[in-house]
Amino acid sequence: MAKDAVIRGLRALSGFVAGLRVKYGDIEVGLDYPPEPGLADCGDLELDLCTLLVEAGRAARLARTALVIFIDEFQGMPQQQLSSLLYALHRCTQHQLPIMLVAAGLPPLIKKVGDAKSYAERMFEIHDIGPLADIDARNAIAIPAEREGVLISPDALDEIVAQTGAYPYFLQQWGKLAWRAANESPITYEHVRQISTSAIEALDKNFYRLRFQRLTFLERRYLRVMAEMGAGPHDARAIAMHFGEPAQALEPVQEALVAKGMLHETLIGETEFSVPRFHEFLKRIMPELTPADAA
Repeated sequence: MAKDAVIRGLRALSGFVAGLRVKYGDIEVGLDYPPEPGLADCGDLELDLCTLLVEAGRAARLARTALVIFIDEFQGMPQQQLSSLLYALHRCTQHQLPIMLVAAGLPPLIKKVGDAKSYAERMFEIHDIGPLADIDARNAIAIPAEREGVLISPDALDEIVAQTGAYPYFLQQWGKLAWRAANESPITYEHVRQISTSAIEALDKNFYRLRFQRLTFLERRYLRVMAEMGAGPHDARAIAMHFGEPAQALEPVQEALVAKGMLHETLIGETEFSVPRFHEFLKRIMPELTPADAA
C-alpha cells in the first residue's frame, strides 16, 4: 500500500507541476511521470498544493516515515504562496499527517505569517535565534579546529568573539579566513587581526550590500539616520526628529522598510534593524548624512 500511495503522490506532483505551468527562465518545467487527471492540476495554487501535500503525507504515513520541508529566508515568500502553503499544512495537521515545516527568516516573518492566515500562530513553535552564548561561540570555532589537529590561542578566540558579536554567520566568516591565514597550528591573535579587514569586506559584499541595493534613496537616508542613533531599537518620533521631518510623513518609509525585512517592530512599537550590525555597514558605505552618499 505504501508503494501505491507513493505512486499516487508522484502523479499528484506531476499534475501540480503541469497545472501551474512552472517555468524556470524560458524553460517550462515538467515531470516525467504520468499525471492522474483531476489530481492537483486545477491551476489553483491553494487547492493544488493542499492536494499534493495531503497525498505526500499519506504516502509518508503508510511508509512509516515523515516529510520535512526546509525553507530559508521565509520572510521573502510572496503572500499568496505563503497563504497557500499554510492552508495546505493546516489541512495536513487536521488529517494528522507526518509533514513538518522548518522555516527560518528575519523577525518580520512572524507578522507576515500571522497576516497570511489567522490560525498560523497556533501551527508553529517560534524560536528566536540571535548571538550565541559566549561558550558556544568559542566552541563553534575551537572544536572543529581541534578535530583537525589545529589549536587556536585564547586571545585569538577572544578577538573573534569580540569582532563577530557571536553571530553564527560572522563566526563562520572569521573562522574561515583565520584558518586560511595560519600556515600551521596554532591560530593566533595576529592571524585574526590580519584577516579582520578582509572579513568585514566579505560581509559588506556578500551579506549587507545585497540588501542595501534593494533600497530607495529615501529608505537609505532613513536607515542612515537610524544608524547614527545606534543599533536600536528606536522610537519613530526620535528618528523623525533626527531626520528633520514629521513622524507622520515618514510612516510610509518605515512601513516599506518593515515590508522589505530591513526593520522589525518590537513589542512596544519601536523599530530596530533586522540584520545584525547593519548600522555599522551603513556608516561604512555612507560615511556622512548627505544625499550624495545615499545615492
